Amino acid sequence: MWIAVFFIFLLGVVNFALHGAVIEGGNRTFDQVPGFVHLLGGRLSLAAEFLVLLLAMLLAANGWPALAWGYLAYTLLNAGAAWLMLKGRGRS
Repeated sequence: MWIAVFFIFLLGVVNFALHGAVIEGGNRTFDQVPGFVHLLGGRLSLAAEFLVLLLAMLLAANGWPALAWGYLAYTLLNAGAAWLMLKGRGRS
């Protein structure tokens, strides 16, 4: 069970790095999201990312260790979206 929590934590570090890279990248796709996301320079979306990580870790620690696979899928989707945005393919 604690291995799943640690695994989710490591994936969370990856998600934060990806999220930060997209925010710093200046992609136009990120500029089209609603205005409340841009509060505090886009850092409000990092708070939402933290809540997702915290919820995943709490659920894994309380009897849902298989949730690590779901969080891995979430991380892979984030990585794909970040790659598209950073390479310029996510522009509209």
